[in-house]
Amino acid sequence: MPRLSAPRLFAARLSLSLFTFTLLTVSCLLAPPAAQAGDSSKETMHDQAQALFERDWQWRLKHQPEFATSIGDHRYDALLSDSSPAGAARTLDHERHMLELARQLDRSQLKGQDLLSLELFVLDKERSLARNALAPVDPQPITARDGLHIRLPQLAAQMPFITEDDYRSYIARLGAVPRHIDGLIEQLRAGMRTGWTAPKVAMAGLPAQLRALREHLGDGALSEPFRRLPATIPQEARDKLALDGQAAVANLAPSLQLLEDFIRNDYLPAARTTIAASSLPGGPAWYAFLVKSATTSDLTPAEIHALGQKEVVRIRAEIAAMVPSTGFRGNLNQFIAFARSDPRLFYTEPEALLNRYRRSIARVASKLPLLFNAIPGDELAVKPVQAAGAEGQGAAYYEAGSPDRMAALVINTARLNTRPLWEIETLTLHEGLPGHHLQVARTQGNSALPAFRRQGWYVAYGEGWAQYAESLGPELGLLRDPFSRFGYLADELLRAARLVADTGIHAMGWSRQQAIDYLNANTANPAPDNEVEVDRYIVRPGEALGYKLGQLRIASLRAEAQAALGERFDVRAFHDAVLENGALPLGVLERQVRRWIAAQRTPPADAAPAAGAPAATPIAPPATPPRNPDDIFQ
Repeated sequence: MPRLSAPRLFAARLSLSLFTFTLLTVSCLLAPPAAQAGDSSKETMHDQAQALFERDWQWRLKHQPEFATSIGDHRYDALLSDSSPAGAARTLDHERHMLELARQLDRSQLKGQDLLSLELFVLDKERSLARNALAPVDPQPITARDGLHIRLPQLAAQMPFITEDDYRSYIARLGAVPRHIDGLIEQLRAGMRTGWTAPKVAMAGLPAQLRALREHLGDGALSEPFRRLPATIPQEARDKLALDGQAAVANLAPSLQLLEDFIRNDYLPAARTTIAASSLPGGPAWYAFLVKSATTSDLTPAEIHALGQKEVVRIRAEIAAMVPSTGFRGNLNQFIAFARSDPRLFYTEPEALLNRYRRSIARVASKLPLLFNAIPGDELAVKPVQAAGAEGQGAAYYEAGSPDRMAALVINTARLNTRPLWEIETLTLHEGLPGHHLQVARTQGNSALPAFRRQGWYVAYGEGWAQYAESLGPELGLLRDPFSRFGYLADELLRAARLVADTGIHAMGWSRQQAIDYLNANTANPAPDNEVEVDRYIVRPGEALGYKLGQLRIASLRAEAQAALGERFDVRAFHDAVLENGALPLGVLERQVRRWIAAQRTPPADAAPAAGAPAATPIAPPATPPRNPDDIFQ
């Protein structure tokens, strides 16, 4: 997912149209609607709801300036968020107050998107407060997988460097790093006092990463903007910016050293040796909350574990049945070993890998009208992942665009011997088109939604859609070669195995090695990537569960719509129904799609079938896909 962030994540991805907005006072928000009749009264409540959403949104941008930068709002580029426990407390107070105001709005006077927005606004605030009630502190504000050492270089890459003011904002932001680090250390100390610490395995590599960042301040990503000062800035100003910038970057060294020493000497000895979220104080309830947040379902960890095991068996059998179509002679395990290692299945040059992704995107883009009515024109670039942290990241991720940055499919070109050709088409469908890029760009352009919904993210919806999008490959001209078909099934197998491994770790006492062994034995994922996968589950409990569960729900809704509508079913209209409201909890999505189905059953008497509507065909590829000379073996 979209790199979220789990939430990943979550997401943090869409462009923002900025405008001057005069906030209503609290008394206006609390006042009853004006004594008017009919629609004017409803309009007043609409205005009050929109004012509340905007008030909360502007607060978020100001107090989460890194997020604001990521979506192209550069008003707060000189700031970093307050990472201290006091800052977390202020955020909690704000969330509580916003929920109180939202509950005082008269729901009976709202309808359509306004009513749905209020429902989602309240759900989000309630979830935030519930999270705090279970977790006194964030147990993992920084780990070897994610944190300041990775996000700060990413942040620099998201900032504009055109004017002198741009550079001055960046210098001020660098000056805020020491205080931000002090807040992180306060958070970590609070976790040590309460028993809410990160697993040692999640922190062990962090000191070395912090040292690498510190040792390369002068020639790394953080100083790079000062090595490319634009000629449009007068020479005297450029000289001053270069000196001030070099000093600001150099001044990071003491704070980075302080954090590195603290992690190594204080935190690591106190970090927990267990890896399960359920091993924390009150941990079982905490993990149950994380599972519900990621899946937006009521399934228990045990039920998800069993579902994953069942899906693993099913998908492995499907892979075994298609192996002969590749021309390989041997059993399933032998084929997987071959697919993981044969040199012919890997590029040796990064640019060749990137170009292959570009060709796949172009092929899909040309066929999108077959399955979608609304196709945003936002371009999608392909670029390599930044070097910092690449070894611990997956094969690819989606980076949302902003007003000053094109959206990108970001490809990990580290360890090319673990980036097989057979995964390219599936990752294109998932991270690019018609997965995250079409989903995010379409939501971005939906002016009917308030900003918090245009930026909203639910793992099960966002990643569920992206995994469902993988299954559309055959209808979009991909997955027709047996090896690409294998790549699709291999990724589906990994998502099913995640259900088993994540719940195994956090609810059933599995060790890290046990989870790695399970993935190695049951998936086609390369062994080094399986270690990365398991470390991800340890650091982000529950997040990986949303992919498969979301995909299953969307596929089920499509089957339900096809059965209910028969010849009236239009796949493009179905996709509209899934995407038109932006990110939703799965239960809300289900409700919206069923309303759409009911409306399609009774169309206007003079309505004609959609011209050229594709037939309601199964989404699975043919059992023996035809050869395509553009695919893996030419």
